[in-house]
Amino acid sequence: MKTKLDNYRIFYEVARLTSFSKAAEKLYVSQSAISQSIKQLEDDLDCVLFHRHHKKTSLTQEGQILYDYVKTAMNSIDIAEQRINNLKSLDDGKLTIGAADTITTNVLLPYLELFHNQYPNIHLQVLNATSLEMIDLIKSGDVDLAFVNLPIDDPDLKIIPCIEIHDIFVASSSRKLKKEYTREEIAKLPIILLEGNSISKQFVLSEFLKSGVSLEPHIESGAHELLLQFAKINLGISCVIEEFSLDYLKDKSLQKLNLKKPLPKRSIGYIYQKYFPLSSAADAFIALVDNHNT
Repeated sequence: MKTKLDNYRIFYEVARLTSFSKAAEKLYVSQSAISQSIKQLEDDLDCVLFHRHHKKTSLTQEGQILYDYVKTAMNSIDIAEQRINNLKSLDDGKLTIGAADTITTNVLLPYLELFHNQYPNIHLQVLNATSLEMIDLIKSGDVDLAFVNLPIDDPDLKIIPCIEIHDIFVASSSRKLKKEYTREEIAKLPIILLEGNSISKQFVLSEFLKSGVSLEPHIESGAHELLLQFAKINLGISCVIEEFSLDYLKDKSLQKLNLKKPLPKRSIGYIYQKYFPLSSAADAFIALVDNHNT
């Protein structure tokens, strides 16, 4: 670019208004400043852009060519500014949220409904993956915000607990249970756990190891709902999240095992990149969640 961008803005206003004085009023500068900018632009381009008349100006052939391109550029800038304003006012934009299926079903659905009702012009996208996979999706920028099982420890992430949860063991209502179980006694039962290296599974295994007990699953499943169903048909004792199992406990198709030393509470929380600013839409979604959990 041979000249300052400000000179093109001034040129655009003079050409559009066909007047140096009107352009000066529009841009809140002196008429001499307008004249100096146009002269600088003409010197840089080595051509005359305006025919000067007593009260009006008109474009030369070179000026008309330049105006056609500058007009397109200025219109594009105006559109961009409007789009940015729309994003800030949440009249436009996109929000990508990540969560595992279980968290989406049991935690996110009410918030997604509230957010969509308040900001119908924001395009919502929900990506499903495990909590551990969500960490990579956040860092790669594929999701703006993720809801995950905690605990997670990562210095590059902002980690905010928002919903308290409790891990419990459940069995079929047809199974006869003791009044209370030690962790050693639990380990001798046919245990059903989530498969793989999930945060929930590792949390439970680590809590048992703290008591010197190794917990070996008899069956593993990739879905929390299947853990409930497997326990219901008496395939074993499932470790589940109590808050996501209330329907089964209320209708007594499952019963909770009482542990002499219950597992400590933990949380589901949201995570995002610590060193990158959130979009207005992500900020609004977080505010909605925080307001409903205070």
